[in-house]
Parts: sequence; C-alpha cells; structure tokens
Amino acid sequence: MRRILWGRKKRRTAEIHPDEILIDSKNLAHFDTDRLEGRIERPLSRRSFLFVGGILTFLFLGFLARASDLQLIQGEAYATQARENQLAETTIFADRGLIVDRTGTPLAWNEKDSPEDDFAQRIYATQGGIAHVVGYVKPPAKDSSGIYFQETYLGVDGVEKVFDAVLAGQNGIELTETDARGKVVSKARVREPLAGEKLALSIDADVSSGFFEAVAQRAEESRFQGGAGVLMDIQTGEIIALVNYPEFSPTALTSGDPAIIQALLSDPRQPFLNRATAGLYAPGSIVKPFVAVGALTEGVIDESTEILSTGSISIPNPYFPDKPSVFKDWKAHGWVDMRHAIAVSSDVYFYEVGGGFQNQRGLGIAGLDKYFKLFGFATLPGLLGFSQEEGLIPTPAWKEEVFDGDPWRIGDTYNTAIGQYGVQVTPLQAVRAIAAVANGGILVTPTLLASSTAATAALPIDPHTFAVVREGMRLGVEGGTAAAVSVLFVKMAAKTGTAQVGTRNQFMNSWIIGFFPYEAPRYAFALVLERAPAGTLTGAPAAMRTFLDWLNANAPEYFQ
Repeated sequence: MRRILWGRKKRRTAEIHPDEILIDSKNLAHFDTDRLEGRIERPLSRRSFLFVGGILTFLFLGFLARASDLQLIQGEAYATQARENQLAETTIFADRGLIVDRTGTPLAWNEKDSPEDDFAQRIYATQGGIAHVVGYVKPPAKDSSGIYFQETYLGVDGVEKVFDAVLAGQNGIELTETDARGKVVSKARVREPLAGEKLALSIDADVSSGFFEAVAQRAEESRFQGGAGVLMDIQTGEIIALVNYPEFSPTALTSGDPAIIQALLSDPRQPFLNRATAGLYAPGSIVKPFVAVGALTEGVIDESTEILSTGSISIPNPYFPDKPSVFKDWKAHGWVDMRHAIAVSSDVYFYEVGGGFQNQRGLGIAGLDKYFKLFGFATLPGLLGFSQEEGLIPTPAWKEEVFDGDPWRIGDTYNTAIGQYGVQVTPLQAVRAIAAVANGGILVTPTLLASSTAATAALPIDPHTFAVVREGMRLGVEGGTAAAVSVLFVKMAAKTGTAQVGTRNQFMNSWIIGFFPYEAPRYAFALVLERAPAGTLTGAPAAMRTFLDWLNANAPEYFQ
C-alpha cells in the first residue's frame, strides 16, 4: 500500500500557486496571437512522424529509380545525346571547280535548286562529243539515318576523275551549340569552304560537237557499230576534239537514273568505251606512211624506184607446191613509185618493201616492228589519267605463243606491212603518229589541258623522208584514195585505210588519218568507223568530209 502511494506521489506535478494563475490571466489580453503567443504547445504525434517519413521515403525511392534509369539503363544514350545537343558539327559543302573549254565555254558547273539544299548540283553541257572527255561524278550520299557517309563529289570518269583533287575543293565546318531543350545557342564556322579550281581544257566544245555529229551520222547511215575521232595540234599535243560514238549522258549518270544506266549497260555498242583512247582496231592501210619512212631510212628502196602492181604477187607454198600463195592488191596499179604507192595505196608495193619479193629487199618483220614502235604504236600515248591501250604489233614470238608454236611465214610479214593480221592500234596512237610526219619528226605527248607545254621526242629521221611521205599523202587527196577530203577551202593531206575483221572477214573498219593545212601543217586528225558489213562503200573519208565542211562554215579559223 505504501509502495502504491509512493508511486502516485512521484507522478504528481509541482504545486501551482494562485498568483501565477492571476498573473497569466492578467497578461492574456496582451498576447500576440499571430506569433502563436498564448497558445498551448503540444508535441507532434507519432502518426505525424510516420506520415512525413513515408513521404520522404517515397520521394527518395523515386529519385533513386530515376537516377538508376538515367545512369545505368540509358546512361550511354543520354550521355551521347547530351554531347550532341551541346555541340554539333555540320559540313558546309564546297562548290566543285568549273570545267571550261579552250574558249571559256562552260562544260561543267554547279547550280542550287533551293537555298535549303546542302550542296549544289553538278550540271553538264548537253552538246555531243564531250562526254568521254568531261566524264561524270558521283554526288555526296547519306545513309538511312540521314548522315552523310560521302561528303564530296567523286570523279568517276573523264577529267572529272583525272583532276578530281583539283576540282574537289575543301569542305567547310560549322559548329552549332544547343541547350538542353535543343534550342540553338550559337553557331561558328571553324573552317570556311574552299571552292575547287577552274579547269581549262584544250578541247573546243563546238568543234567537238561538229566532229561528233559527222561521225554519228555516217555510222548510222552506213551501219557502222561505232566510231571515234581525234583532232590534235601537231606542235603542242593539245587535243582540240576527242569524240566517241555512241556516248553517254554525264547528267544522267551523275543523277543515278537507274533506267538510263541499265540501258547504257545493256547497249551492245558499248557507249562507255572510250574508243579514241582505248578502242583497238586493225588499222589497214593507214600504216603505209610509216612503212614508207622505214623503207627509205633503211635504204630498202629509194623514193623514185617503181614497183609493178599487176593486182597480186604469188609465192611458193611449201605445203601445196601446185597451189602458190597469192597476195592480192585491191586493184592493179601498174608501175608506182613511193609517192604514188602511198597515194593509190598499193598493197603489192608495200608487200614488197615490207617483206621483200624476188629481187626487192624488204624491211622484214623486225624492221616493221621497229618503225611502228618508233612512231608510238604498241606503246601508251601518255594522255594523263585516261584509260589507254598499247595495241599490238605481231612478231614471230607473239605468234608462237598465241598459235601454239606455229612458225612465222612471209605471208604474215606481208599482211603486217599493210596493217592487217594481228596489228591493233588506237585512234589516239594514229593521230600522234601522223602528227610526227606532219611536223617533221617530233613525237608529241597528247594533252587535254589548255596552254600546255608540249612533251616531245625527236625521231632520228631525215627531214626529206618526211617530205616524201607528206607529198604522197597530198597526192592521195588530189587523185588517190583520199579524194573525198579534197576541198577548195584548205589543202589537205591524208591516208585512208580499210581493214577486214571478223572470223570470216564479214565486217570492216574504215579509217582516215591526215593533217592540214598542207603547206604549213597545224592540225592532225584520225577517224575510225568500226564493224560495218564488208563491202560498205561509204565510211570514214565521207565522215571527215562532212566535218571539214562543218569547220569551214562554223570555225574557219582552224584552216588559217
């Protein structure tokens, strides 16, 4: 009982005196209730602590979950996005350099369809005869996400490819700073775009067009599969025209039109082939001026000695003695000296000075090989950057390899001397060779750049020898096989050629090479039309005549 009373006594509060109550009551009216004076303070309940703690715990867990998502699950993606959002690099595309002809006429330039376009479109002149020279490009390209994986035009063919580094220029770079909301804060160009350099070519676009139309018209009317022509300055090696038929459209290829590209690829006439530089053709009789140079230089014959052409020569056949081997001329020419043999294109004359016959000594295949190569055949012409072919001069070693040990025969030499058998040349080689005859023995390296300094090689030939050959070519125009290019407005010198091709000689190539003006040569030319039906009467000489008439009407300054 005492323990209980003691316990209760311990729990009693201190005694409150009456004066304390009276004092608090007296001051009650003066309490500032807005400052919580006079209010009874109570401790927070446990429930309040639990409620506030729960809210804080929920917020913390939410923050932790969001932080885990940002840092662990999507951390790398958001980090990349943050970096890109902060500073982005943009390519400012440089304009590609202009391409112009020797007169300043634009051949390739740039145009923007809209200010919003990333880069300017490459535009090409539409006239014929320049496609294989100018070439085409492949434009900048994006991947499926819209990112440029190719940030420049790439030259694919022609001078666009050869001089790609000169024409390309250098792209600029712009940095764009953005905030977290993607709003542009600032822009700064760290490198200005640098346009490509202008490229001035040696070709004359109008002359090229006229030449192309002449080749195309004759090819179509006489059913030739294709053709090519080259006009070159004999002193500088500058190419005035280099045309191919058929050709392609640079604009269509640059735009990537699938239908047009497929049509070009499936065309059996091979419009992508640059026939002028890489087309190989049996030359036929256009090689005779070079055989003549060799024969005179080696003393095989002099310029005045005549050889009789009765229409053929015959030699014993060791396999069939009763059937001699007959080598025909295209007609009986009678007695001809060197100048007239060139003019009338006597096969018999060149059989004999090429391979020898009876008492007439010949150059032999080694001599033919030597002089063909001296004039640049079977070697690359040296046109910078363009696809070119060396061609072929057949030799005993070549025949033994190709024909499984078959020996060389005199008939092979005869046929080689008139540009048949295995002889293969390009139009560019032909124009370079005849230019050396025209200029007196300087073998120039062809170029497509205007105002070029010629790279040359002097041939060890007596100038008089060249004069004899030039005279023979002039006679060919005055009354020989090249009479088709006899015109009143300029004196021409030329040599024609017809070569049989095909497994049964069922097709023919038609050639003409030459130079003008005759008195003071300035330009050399070569023109070939390929694979017409055998016996076609109108070919390269007629096409060259059409071109000469065009020149006289539209660009007579080339005859001065």
